[in-house]
Amino acid sequence: MPSSAPPPPSPPTGVAPVPPVATLPTSGAAHRLRVALLMAGSCLPILGAVLIAPVLPKMQDHFADVPGAAALVPMALTVPALALGLLAPFAGVIVDRLGRKRLLIVATVLYAVFGTAPLWLESLGAIVASRALVGLAEAAIMTCCTTLIGDYYTGRVRDRYLALQTMCASASATAFFAIGGAAGSAGWRTPFWIYAVSLLIAPLMAIGLPKPTTATGATAEDGDATDAMDATVTPKRPFPFRRLAGICGLTVFGALVFYTVPVEMSFLLDDLGVTATSVIGAATAIASAATVAGAIIFAKLRGAPGPRLPLVFALCAAGFAVMWLANSAPLLIAGAVLNCLGTGLLLPSLLTIAMSKLDFADRGRGTGLWTASFFIGQFICPLVLIAAASAVGTLAAAVGLLGLSSAVVAAGLFLTTRRRAAAVAPLPQ
Repeated sequence: MPSSAPPPPSPPTGVAPVPPVATLPTSGAAHRLRVALLMAGSCLPILGAVLIAPVLPKMQDHFADVPGAAALVPMALTVPALALGLLAPFAGVIVDRLGRKRLLIVATVLYAVFGTAPLWLESLGAIVASRALVGLAEAAIMTCCTTLIGDYYTGRVRDRYLALQTMCASASATAFFAIGGAAGSAGWRTPFWIYAVSLLIAPLMAIGLPKPTTATGATAEDGDATDAMDATVTPKRPFPFRRLAGICGLTVFGALVFYTVPVEMSFLLDDLGVTATSVIGAATAIASAATVAGAIIFAKLRGAPGPRLPLVFALCAAGFAVMWLANSAPLLIAGAVLNCLGTGLLLPSLLTIAMSKLDFADRGRGTGLWTASFFIGQFICPLVLIAAASAVGTLAAAVGLLGLSSAVVAAGLFLTTRRRAAAVAPLPQ
């Protein structure tokens, strides 16, 4: 019997039809190399953020006679994150126009050039400028790696690798801090040699990463259903800023929540009388492990992450509340673990929601905007907490205020989710 279903609609005149789904294989040596390269690339901006932290006092001593050194030396650590946050949207535009793979390889090489520049630069101002250029390379690398994950994979596979990206970033932060401290024992310039590792990664990226096409790029909101059309055949339309505005704004706040424990844990312990670096390091490592555990839990959960966001923010708020009320180091660490378990769920949730709103032709720009939002939140995190601490009296109270803000966000998201669910619910018969 012939089917009564209507034939599929024809594409608009002059527009190529959408190709069938052809996602890349998720097993085999080529797949493992591809994932390893994307994760290694995603860790490079984390290396830039923490590698030289242990040698800042030695840098301060070396440039003690330079006017403004007290401000410029810390900027050597923070300016890459600021540059990354400001430049990632522009990197996203270039990604969509020039191609993901080409820009990633060039940026990975430049990362080594700019990252090792302080080995021979004598001017503190020039070193800070080179660090800003490192942030430029990081913006391109992070945007390209995240965009390629969205291009190569769809549905739950994509969600799993976005969670793996968070796990690798969290684990590498602890490792890079230790490596930087060990290398710094030989002199403050020594850790900058480690940036040259990207010269080993770039050729492997050229060999092991396939050029993404519309055949490996899923459309927004469709999971595994259909693929996007290439920008060359998609009808010209404005970039969906309104679709991304909410999640990008939420990501700035989410970055504040995410970085509070790594940035402020040592100060909170010091306020409780804990000054031993071994204890502070162990506490930070335990909290970092909780972030990794949260990302692992995210990878195992099924269903869209949007409805879970209120619970995730509530978990982060509960952790902050325990940290605020803590009167001993064990209780403070317990609160940090609870909070970091939430942030391990939070980061891949926010990123997955953002990726689900982007078509292939917009994925670079959209990922750039999301990346900028996250790293701007990272940059302003200590500034916000310093201002809050001066307003409420103590750093612990400032953390409690951030916990209250997280609880308010959780409540707002819960009410929004309920309203949306009621709006799409079928009417009673």
